[in-house]
Amino acid sequence: MAGNAITAIVVPIYVLQSTGSVLATGAAGIAATAPMIIGGVFGGVLVDRLGFRRAALLADVASGVTVIAIPVLAAVIALPFWALLALVFVSGLLDTPGDTAKRSLVPDLVQLAGARLSRVTGAESAISRTATMVGASAAALTIAWLGPLNAMVLDAATFAASALLVLLFVPKGRSRDHAVSDVTSFWSELTDGIRFLTSTPAIRNVVLLVVVTNLIDAAGMTVIKPVYASAVSDDGTLFGLMVAIFAAGALTGAALYGWFGHRLPRRPTFVVCFLLAGAPPYLAMASGLAIPALLVVFALAGLAAGSINPLISTVMFELIPRTMRARVLGALTTGVSVGMPLGSFVGGVAIAQVGLIATCLIAASVYAFATLTPLLGRSWRTLDSPVRRPDRAVRS
Repeated sequence: MAGNAITAIVVPIYVLQSTGSVLATGAAGIAATAPMIIGGVFGGVLVDRLGFRRAALLADVASGVTVIAIPVLAAVIALPFWALLALVFVSGLLDTPGDTAKRSLVPDLVQLAGARLSRVTGAESAISRTATMVGASAAALTIAWLGPLNAMVLDAATFAASALLVLLFVPKGRSRDHAVSDVTSFWSELTDGIRFLTSTPAIRNVVLLVVVTNLIDAAGMTVIKPVYASAVSDDGTLFGLMVAIFAAGALTGAALYGWFGHRLPRRPTFVVCFLLAGAPPYLAMASGLAIPALLVVFALAGLAAGSINPLISTVMFELIPRTMRARVLGALTTGVSVGMPLGSFVGGVAIAQVGLIATCLIAASVYAFATLTPLLGRSWRTLDSPVRRPDRAVRS
């Protein structure tokens, strides 16, 4: 996650500094987010077939190679823009199945530890947020001192470290403890995962909501926030601070959820946290707050956001059978990512057409409306008490 945070900050800042084009920055955002769709839906089946641990190792090594290729080629051949986009695309394509594999390992490790699932998902989210915070801070400092391309070297090192950690500390266990993959085709496994996702109300509803919020977040992360930060601070380092401060708040929120989240009602917690996490940062940027006040808003939004992912993960792990865990999680990743490339494009076009402030206000309005939808409809009530799958043996 630290490496992903570095990539998310370095690539748009590098493109913006080297081209000066908001639309080119949006194109880089599309190259970074589009692979999530392909890698999620197809990579999940491959992860189920390879085994979670092996897939995580292979993905980290391959992603690290593509990332280090960017500064190396830029130094040797003056990397053209199309080649940069291609490398960013391939890195994302490899990284998504790796993330799916690591997430798929969580329930097995919970069982080995005999821990409470909600506590572990809270800890996992807190660690992820910590990595994002550290990665964003490191990216901001490295960009300021050494430039964005040198930050990519640090990025590649994080993938190597991740592969080493998986190799040393994740037990081999049962990489393939079911025979479904041996007797069924790739496509039938793929459709089984998609069918399970679409037929389970709690999962389906979450995917539909997060499609919208991720679309806005993609526009924010790849275009709106970098453009805002570059306008406010000459070198764009404010962008890294915004991401790091948000991640610090989210780390605290995730830790709090891991501590007592199992005592909270799920749907009200989900709505309140999503509402506070989404719209306020865009309203703060639109209002022209001073930088210290802006960072306070980002910290509070991050605090609210910290509970969202562990809550969703707890529900997902309760519902998804182990035998199809990676392919369902992969399909879920694809589902929630499907609007992200469009978000990057729309964000760039919106700023070019109506300006930064109007774009921030539109993003805040749509975000607020979307995050209130769980209060409507009976199908959302299943979020409060999902039906446990028969192969689950972990405590919520």
